[in-house]
Amino acid sequence: MSFGSVAVLGLGRVGFLAATFLHEAGMRVVGIDLRRPEREAPFAVRVADVSDVQAVRAELLGVEAVLSCLPYRFNRQVAEVAHELRIHYFDLTEDVSTTAAVCELSETSAGLMAPQCGLAPGFVCIVAASQIESFDICRSTKMRVGALPRHPSGLLGYAFNWSPEGVVNEYLNDCEVLEEGSRKWVSPMEWHETLYVDGTQLEAFTTSGGLGTMCQTFHGRVANLDYKTIRYPGHMDLMNFFFHELLMRERRALAGEILTNAKPPVSEDIVYVHVASEGYVDGQLRRVEFVRSYVPREVGGVRNTAIAWTTAGSVAAVIEMVRDGSLPQRGLLKQEQIPFDAFVATPTGRLFAE
Repeated sequence: MSFGSVAVLGLGRVGFLAATFLHEAGMRVVGIDLRRPEREAPFAVRVADVSDVQAVRAELLGVEAVLSCLPYRFNRQVAEVAHELRIHYFDLTEDVSTTAAVCELSETSAGLMAPQCGLAPGFVCIVAASQIESFDICRSTKMRVGALPRHPSGLLGYAFNWSPEGVVNEYLNDCEVLEEGSRKWVSPMEWHETLYVDGTQLEAFTTSGGLGTMCQTFHGRVANLDYKTIRYPGHMDLMNFFFHELLMRERRALAGEILTNAKPPVSEDIVYVHVASEGYVDGQLRRVEFVRSYVPREVGGVRNTAIAWTTAGSVAAVIEMVRDGSLPQRGLLKQEQIPFDAFVATPTGRLFAE
């Protein structure tokens, strides 16, 4: 079921950029949102109520694939419409329950169902899986990702360049891990550690959703597997105070409003990716690392934040691979099934290797 046309639902920064990547890769793209984007788009744009199931169904009748860049709460209904219309489905969600629903739909889908195609989960899972496969026996894999301001200010050292709703969920929902061979759930904002990237001191701690389906896939093969978010030192303690001592965990929507009002988005950001695995090859203990610092870059003549282009670029590269027939054409696609070398060989994926 190769294809050439795709609808992108939601034309915020990430959605607009993903549509641009796909257009530049030679696909027929239509972007759909409640209102037209402020800047001129190189692809077709249609206005529709993307929260209305019937409106979404009408818009998807003429395409072969859909990418949802909507808030995670809308993804389940988009996936159901894609399943009904027998077209490919892609999303960026880190929400565990939404992904479970998509996985269930994939059991009877005529097209490919590919959730969690962003940065984390998404690209970081592709990197980690490639490391695991390089060992005869892999004893541990540690996945660390953070999207931060390049020039932090204040005690939090943070800016909400990503969905506040998504960040709040990551900080409050339980986290799946593999520990000493057992599949477990642990609390978020714990397991604190210090790490350095390019000489910059950072901290990392558990957050929800970044592993995607990795624990299910590698249970019994990797003894220890976990995901943590990277922040500047001191952030975790302050967020624990905010959510737990001030009881903001009981008012998630308000928490998101307060945080984004205090720490609005910045144009100068940096995305840290730190993936490290240890294991045995021919009886010898080895460690492999993938460490990158991604900064803003120009795409389509416009400068884009690091978190926007890495998220949009990851899903665009996956869609390019499906379009070209190098990935499955139906059922469920897990991110860890995607070969790293093939990913970075795509027009968009090669940006991650630079």
